[in-house]
Amino acid sequence: MTIRSDTEQPLGFVLWRQTWPMAIGVLALLGFQLVDSAFIARLGTTPLAAQSFTFPLSFLIIGIQVGLGIAIAALISRALGAGQEARARRLGSLVLLAGTGTIALLALLLWGVQEPVFRRLGADAATLALIRAYWAPQLLAAWLGAALYFGYSLFRAHGDTWLPGKMMVVTSLVNLGLDPLLIFGVGDWEGLGLPGAAWATAIAFSCGLLVLGRRLRETDWLSWQGLGREARTSARPFAGIAGPAMVSQLMPPLAAMLAISVVATLGEASVAAWGLASRLETLSLMVVLAMTMSLPPWLGRCYGAGDWDQVHRLMRLALRVVVVWQLGLGLVMAAAAPWVALALSGNVEVRDDLALLIRFLLPSYAALGVCMLVVSAGNALGWPLRAMLMSGARLFLFYLPCLGIGAWLGGLAGLAAGAAVGNLLAGLAAWQVLRRILASPRRQPSTVGS
Repeated sequence: MTIRSDTEQPLGFVLWRQTWPMAIGVLALLGFQLVDSAFIARLGTTPLAAQSFTFPLSFLIIGIQVGLGIAIAALISRALGAGQEARARRLGSLVLLAGTGTIALLALLLWGVQEPVFRRLGADAATLALIRAYWAPQLLAAWLGAALYFGYSLFRAHGDTWLPGKMMVVTSLVNLGLDPLLIFGVGDWEGLGLPGAAWATAIAFSCGLLVLGRRLRETDWLSWQGLGREARTSARPFAGIAGPAMVSQLMPPLAAMLAISVVATLGEASVAAWGLASRLETLSLMVVLAMTMSLPPWLGRCYGAGDWDQVHRLMRLALRVVVVWQLGLGLVMAAAAPWVALALSGNVEVRDDLALLIRFLLPSYAALGVCMLVVSAGNALGWPLRAMLMSGARLFLFYLPCLGIGAWLGGLAGLAAGAAVGNLLAGLAAWQVLRRILASPRRQPSTVGS
């Protein structure tokens, strides 16, 4: 699908057309994850805390798959922008092979190191027993989700955001239908408890892969000839994007591990509330996440064609949308915090902690969204090292220090306030970095292969 210029259609309309299917898909995908946590919360505080301890390692898998997806989507979109369709087909095949193999090896590694890692994060013996039963199906679900994500990346690189968005909704609905059955059971069957949530996700992703595989066979986006030569040719540009992008994506799981270690000192209820807040964070950032998926392929095509005026217009529009949407949503959620917390948890202590986190964190995601968009654009526009440094600064220069100081000074309330201040500082810093980057002399795109 070719994206028309703003002389044919208003730029805002084209951005909306590219983003809204992904926004709906992200809403559905993250919504079922939040509902997962809400169902698990009905099992008790300990199962919810057990799931919360797995989030950092789950984010580690997601970080690597997103880093790989960023690199391949950037190279494919640039190749298409430069008219190199044959190379784009070879790159599409490479991501399916290399990406799924890499995630499989990572999943096996995380299975092997689970006990020492979760002990180091602060899980006690009872929580470890729950994690052990949950972790194997969760790793399987993560691998299936990664394979599905790589397929989505191919469609997005070719300008098709409709199918990925639709499939996210379909898999989310399948998961939602299976969740209560597998977690709580039906009739005389008592269900699987916490592992049931992971098995529901694995089945849903398997259904999505069947549909996506059939649709890929109907396209001409893959080529299995000349993959060895293409791998050698593209290794350096791929590593130049994937390396910093993966580091950028791996830093949030590391920061999440450090953050949950701090939260664990405040008690099990705070850990459970933090886990729910983490789910709510990703759900509230659905528009930003959709833009980080729909905008980079568009920017990559502009990069391949050398159209820097379009890049300026796109970034200005995207940043305005992110700030207005996230700030408005954050203020509404902060005002409704007690009712949102009531809907997500039946435990009074967890509910009170969650309401406190919502009030402080949700409005600050306007600044966090700016930072995320700048990092995503940097990977697409040939500045992966700057994007990586910006991501590192957000987490380790702003977010974690402010969070730790806040927890030391004021417990959970101080932690929430510190995290919000860290997000605000990161957003301001990212805005300044973007202004300097776009004001600098333009790099000309290079082509590799044919």
